[in-house]
Amino acid sequence: MDPEKSNVAHLGNGADPEKYEEVPRSGSRQQSVSLNRNVTARIQNPLAGIPRATLFRNVEDFARDANMVDQIPLLQKGALVAQDPPSFESVDELDEAEKDALRNEVLHKWRQPFALYFTVILCSIGAAVQGWDQTGSNGANLSWPVDFNVPDTPPATGAVPGVDYDYNSWIVGVVNAGPYIASAFIGCWLSDPLNNYFGRRGTIFFAAIFCLFSVIGSAFSQNWYQLFVTRLLLGIGMGAKASVVPIYAAENCPAAIRGGLVMSWQMWTAFGIFLGFCANLAVYDVGRIAWRLQLGSAFIPAVPLVIGVYFCPESPRWYIKKGRYGDAFKSLCRLRNTPLQAARDLYYIFAQIQEESDIIGKSNYVTRFIELFTIPRVRRATLASFTVMLAQQMCGINIIAFYSSTVFVNARATNLQALLASFGFGLVNFVFAWPAVWTIDTYGRRALLLFTFPQMAWTLLAAGLCFIIPEEDRAHLGLIAFFIFLFAAFYSPGEGPVPFTYSAEVFPLSHREVGMSWAVATCLFWAAVLSITFPRLLRAFHPVGAFCFYAALNLTALVMIFFWVPETKQRTLEELDYVFAVPTRTHMKYQLTKALPYWFKRYVFRNKSARLEPLYKFDGAVAEHQKVAVLKE
Repeated sequence: MDPEKSNVAHLGNGADPEKYEEVPRSGSRQQSVSLNRNVTARIQNPLAGIPRATLFRNVEDFARDANMVDQIPLLQKGALVAQDPPSFESVDELDEAEKDALRNEVLHKWRQPFALYFTVILCSIGAAVQGWDQTGSNGANLSWPVDFNVPDTPPATGAVPGVDYDYNSWIVGVVNAGPYIASAFIGCWLSDPLNNYFGRRGTIFFAAIFCLFSVIGSAFSQNWYQLFVTRLLLGIGMGAKASVVPIYAAENCPAAIRGGLVMSWQMWTAFGIFLGFCANLAVYDVGRIAWRLQLGSAFIPAVPLVIGVYFCPESPRWYIKKGRYGDAFKSLCRLRNTPLQAARDLYYIFAQIQEESDIIGKSNYVTRFIELFTIPRVRRATLASFTVMLAQQMCGINIIAFYSSTVFVNARATNLQALLASFGFGLVNFVFAWPAVWTIDTYGRRALLLFTFPQMAWTLLAAGLCFIIPEEDRAHLGLIAFFIFLFAAFYSPGEGPVPFTYSAEVFPLSHREVGMSWAVATCLFWAAVLSITFPRLLRAFHPVGAFCFYAALNLTALVMIFFWVPETKQRTLEELDYVFAVPTRTHMKYQLTKALPYWFKRYVFRNKSARLEPLYKFDGAVAEHQKVAVLKE
């Protein structure tokens, strides 16, 4: 790396960092916060402090390199707005219509172009495919093991001699885990090279093809080996899709509403889960082919995903990464309300990516993966995404999503009652995901997690203890279902939408694909572990022990989130570089010595005069400061 380009890069080599360091790069501000060790927790705009003449000259150089000379006046106006967002009213170059559009970003933030909402709808369909794929096996678990001579539960008349139910429970677990095994070890890791060569849309198309044909194949399988293979193929599509769709949505959405739109991944995954339960009920009474229809019906949402993806604009950040600035500008023009906003975002993204490249440089797939754990700024994002993804499996939601029918049958429900109770779970899971559209950008990702995890712990504990109620008592099944539904109601607006939204936004552009692959592989690997072990855990621990075990894991996850997950709400993807440049030790110390005591003073001892000193000091941040500027008008 050229030492004239940056004096920040040497921080990763053991030198003692200073709070600020001179950055001689032409046209940059005079002081730059270290992206490896931001000890002041300062969030800085990469264009802040650049003299107007220098800024205009830099824009002209950029326009010539990008073959966008005809757009120089527009790019210069966009750069002025990006340099100091709260002061756009004083920029003489802007006309009244352009100023009005910038005001509307705050006053009417949901007023967005059709292309943006169409993109989000397609991403939502991709999420629905994911959810439906997960629940097809839920109802099918009641039938296919018997058809393939591997029953894992003794019939009501008693155990059949010669049948090893313990061994069969492992087979059922492995078959159900097939998609998650393939996702964790193959599908997720294909995402980076697929994104590199084919873009976000091409990767989604690749994944959708696997999701379409593999579920049809599973409906025609003739033994559990064939079913396992089709489930592995499904996992390739699920892993690639889960790794790219949230990134694609995050990169296309403005910062002020990014959380609300990107969290549609989980909301519509919940909708897909609900549709899967509906399909399970719809074909419940059609005879021996019921489980085949339950598995195969998941092809339905994959069809519009395959067809619709190429009607969406490609990610402008992917175009910028490839040096295709003209295409990025065209894409942004479709995704923003005015050309000025498109020009502003184009140049701002370009400036921040230049900062990133000074730290990270160029790398290949293997080195990018290694750098997830070696570059301090990236390592902190890796830890945070690992935590929220692991927590999604620790909370216990998937013991219900994968095995709710089995759990309710263990509560002595009939097959139909089990499917109806599972349908209720799916409905609650979907309905209670809606509040997060507003709360995720209002209260923040971290706040939602810290509130909902204690609630999930006690509801899961209560559901487990309800198994102690005598089975002949009508309250037995009713209370188990009630507390499971209550558990889902707390999960859906918190740990439901946050992990994929969070992981899609925390990595720098250079490591976004491989970082998201790591995060999703973490989630789905542990989903595979859960899927394999839960049938055996249920037999060994009884439902009481199994549910209590997961209740304890909720409390463990709460502590991990408290210390290792920074807040990201209403920051642009580029500004998050500075959030994750704050050392983990600094973040942990702040939470333990300032945030926690404040919480006890304010909410336990009801001291309304308690004040919390903020961790981050924002300098020229777009979303929050522009909001303040507009509301003061």
